[in-house]
Amino acid sequence: MSPDLPPVAPSVTAELVEALSPRLRKRLDAGIAKLAARPVFREGDLVRIAVDDETDVVLHAPGGAVSRADAIRCGCLLAPDCLHRAAAASAAPVAEDASATEDAPATDPGEDAPPPAPAPAPAPAPAEDAPTAESAEQATSEQRAAARAVYAATAAVLEAGTDGAGAVLQAELLRAAHTARLAGLPRASAAAISVVTGVRAARSADPAYRLTDLVAALAATLGTAHRVPDATGPGLAELRGTVRQPYRPDGSLRLYGLFSEPVLTATGYAGAVTWTADAEGRLYTVSDVAPGGPARATGAADRAVRVGDTALTHRELSRAGLAVSGATVSPTGRLGAGAGVRAVRAAGVAWRAEPLDRLWSVPAAEQVVRALSGGRDLLFLEVTLLGSVRESTGDCLLADCAGVPLRLTTAHDDPSLPYRDNLRLLAAARGSRLRIVARLVPGTLPRALLLATEHPTDPAARVDAGLDRLQHADLPADAAQAPPEALPVGDEAPLHLLRRRVHQAVSGGRRVLALSASSRGEPGDSARLRRLGLATAGGLLDALHSTAALRSRDAFGRLLPSDAAPFARAWLAAAVYTDTIERALCASAWGATADTVPSTGVLTRL
Repeated sequence: MSPDLPPVAPSVTAELVEALSPRLRKRLDAGIAKLAARPVFREGDLVRIAVDDETDVVLHAPGGAVSRADAIRCGCLLAPDCLHRAAAASAAPVAEDASATEDAPATDPGEDAPPPAPAPAPAPAPAEDAPTAESAEQATSEQRAAARAVYAATAAVLEAGTDGAGAVLQAELLRAAHTARLAGLPRASAAAISVVTGVRAARSADPAYRLTDLVAALAATLGTAHRVPDATGPGLAELRGTVRQPYRPDGSLRLYGLFSEPVLTATGYAGAVTWTADAEGRLYTVSDVAPGGPARATGAADRAVRVGDTALTHRELSRAGLAVSGATVSPTGRLGAGAGVRAVRAAGVAWRAEPLDRLWSVPAAEQVVRALSGGRDLLFLEVTLLGSVRESTGDCLLADCAGVPLRLTTAHDDPSLPYRDNLRLLAAARGSRLRIVARLVPGTLPRALLLATEHPTDPAARVDAGLDRLQHADLPADAAQAPPEALPVGDEAPLHLLRRRVHQAVSGGRRVLALSASSRGEPGDSARLRRLGLATAGGLLDALHSTAALRSRDAFGRLLPSDAAPFARAWLAAAVYTDTIERALCASAWGATADTVPSTGVLTRL
């Protein structure tokens, strides 16, 4: 996946790949790799790829994204059904339809929004034998078919693993995502697109790729698609998702800046988000995210915020305040920028002054439970820095949080962002007691992504870990960098015996589990899980291996095409179980009781 190319709509990629002949489909992955190494030139809305000295592929992206198949043109003799057009679309990031994803920026009524649709005419009174509203609230036939298509395409990707899920399988999942969006299933569509994005990041060795994120995306897609056909009532509404997040009027607001963080996604979007809070501790965000790369992520902090007529930049707002009248707010807390919104600069306050001080007064365990229950995943903590600690994935910052050994890691590994350099310097400030803002990373050990911190030597200042760059002069005078130490982990529940198989299936596909089950005697792992009281985990591990090795043969002993559905079902059950147990262990590691974290409830429906 090339960040230099504009995002391409899922339907466009699916259409171009489907138009290829079987011979060209076999060569598509090689064509993508070849095209990714060619120079890219941008001229306004046109992006040109020099395939060779005589052939160019041109992508027309008005508004920053390619939305039609004819917007990708090629000068070769086989065009329009050539390999180059399909390879360009498959190498580009996937365009996210803002009207179809739950997490996309909401539409503000004052932001060039289309006029509201006229109210529908009153429905006629139902006949005596008509179904009730409760019984009528079921998935339509189109939605059931679309959900099954998403499930089948996702199961095929899971069966192949990231190593084998090439552009053809990705295009089939993109087509299923497009069909789900048209059928009124934006949540399933967005989840399927996130799977394709994760697979492309894995295959291109993107530094931002995280296996755990792809595992979560696959589980969310399979779980949603599995439940839609039989869901009714409010459960169905939740599984459908929301097509648009409407802004609601919120009157006048007095906001205080907290911090800013850069945004750099694998889908080709970049920018900045500034977090603010009101006097009651409610959080609001002001964002500036658009198609772009690392340069836009680092530069957006110095752009003016899009709220009213204020000239504050994101970097300035993170330390100042804002008085807003006629405010509009989305359900996720994003401030609107409509024509009726008025905003002026106001005084900010320090983190240790009211009203921001109350954010740090909530116990860490309570904040973790709130995040695990679906609330904000931001943590406002006061920690004592203990230095760096060496892990298999690299060094991280170790801190003491009210007796809890907390590991702080980088929120993004892109070298253009100063996260890692700041973390390395903070490790030298041992003994410093600082207030920080972090994002929870669920796991069996307390872990969080460091987003912002107080300055090590100036309590009145703060540092945005992804935007501000610390220097050695900012550290205490007696700071001395010591080599990282290996931290003993202690006893853990042997959940890793199941988790590693769940992760292996995503990377290597079904065949990896089939081979490991036949050559390594995996029943020993299942027996160990049962001996240690995890009988359900042992049964799920057995089911995962048995379905992976399940293949039928015809009368002549030849292997028949495999059915991916049983393996996908067993994998989904194992993934949901692992996630549920890890959430409980995460709450326990932070000092909270496991029964305070609500269960996802998905496992009982499988």
